[in-house]
Amino acid sequence: MNGPSLDDLAATPSKLAWPLVVVLGGVIGLLVGCLAAAFRFAVDSLVAQREALFAMFAPVSVLGWLGPMLVVGISLLAAAELVRRFAPEAGGSGIQEIEGALSNERRLRWQRVLPVKFLGAAVALGSGAVVGREGPTVHMGGALGAMLSDRLRLTDKNRHVLVAAGAAAGLAAAFNAPLAGVLFVFEEMRSRFKFDFTSVETVLVAAAVADLVVRLVTGQGPVIHMMDFPEPPLFALWLFPLYGGLIGGFGVAFNGLLLGTLNGIDRLPIPAHRLAPFAIGAGLGALGYWVPDAIGGGYGAIGDALTGRVAGGVLLSLFAIRFAATLLSYGSGAPGGIFAPMLALGTLFGMWFGTHIHELAPLLVPHAGVFAVAGMAAFFAATVRAPLTGIALAVEMTGHFGQILPLILTCVGAALVAQALGGRPIYTLLLDRTLRLARRE
Repeated sequence: MNGPSLDDLAATPSKLAWPLVVVLGGVIGLLVGCLAAAFRFAVDSLVAQREALFAMFAPVSVLGWLGPMLVVGISLLAAAELVRRFAPEAGGSGIQEIEGALSNERRLRWQRVLPVKFLGAAVALGSGAVVGREGPTVHMGGALGAMLSDRLRLTDKNRHVLVAAGAAAGLAAAFNAPLAGVLFVFEEMRSRFKFDFTSVETVLVAAAVADLVVRLVTGQGPVIHMMDFPEPPLFALWLFPLYGGLIGGFGVAFNGLLLGTLNGIDRLPIPAHRLAPFAIGAGLGALGYWVPDAIGGGYGAIGDALTGRVAGGVLLSLFAIRFAATLLSYGSGAPGGIFAPMLALGTLFGMWFGTHIHELAPLLVPHAGVFAVAGMAAFFAATVRAPLTGIALAVEMTGHFGQILPLILTCVGAALVAQALGGRPIYTLLLDRTLRLARRE
């Protein structure tokens, strides 16, 4: 009886022992960390060029607002067209694509996702679109896990682990938040992630290594630098679940409106649909000329709100403007995430809410900033339905570890109200929509 041929042996997937899988988790972390650092530099460079162009146009009366409209409009159109022509699955956040890959509902075609996601997202973020870098880095991280698995001809089980590890590493590298990256896979992807000793350890190693690489390249410290402020007194903690409940309602509304925006733009006639990214970008360019904090991922708005550079009376207006701008930016079809815009929304609303509560009862709320940090976590908890990840993300991004109790209470209130209102996690909704559209094709 003849044994298997050399070709058969080469085509047989390799099942690795658990120590080797964990080591590959470190390799994935290294790759993702390097890619995420390069992505940050690309985005920062494009943002600097866009701001320089805006400054150059400013002294000229007509070009002051027309120039930004053309720059952002053309950039967003280019990013959306790149996706449409070469890799439709690279549009938007991409986290739903990772979840679909983990449940074997979507193919993760890393050969085209990696270049298109990197270039398209860099252009979209650099243009000033109200999207974040975390979705692209999670998507690219998972794609790197798939790439390594395919190159080494690993089994489907090993591939699943490395894709999840790449996703965790991507979030860790995006925000210098390794714990949040790990928790995101364990919590948000819990119904699709296959828990065992090997998978858990591999995810932990990948997130840690990716964060280490990014810190070595870009520097230590939290992503958001903010002043220290006192913890709220114990007799004021009852405010935080109520505040969280209010944010929970906003989270459900955000998810519904985001899906409605995507579906509404998809229903446009083809010429209008193709030009929608340009129209949205042009609107963002004009908006950015008049209100610079209204565009971009949101780090500038967060910093300005936390340091008092945004007047208390403007906070709610800026929240409403960025709320709408986030929906339209994501609806354009260009690559980009929604984590950072959601964190900015939570910060702006939290500062507005905290400022008014502080004016009414200064002894009850010594500083409005605690509501801003809690708002970051709560908005995430309400939309993504991952409160543990939201808490870890807010704490790691700001370095405010002393605010964990108010954050927990706020996130519990937000998640409970969102659940009671019948809301569903945003990435579940986006994956359902993706699968529904795929069945129509």
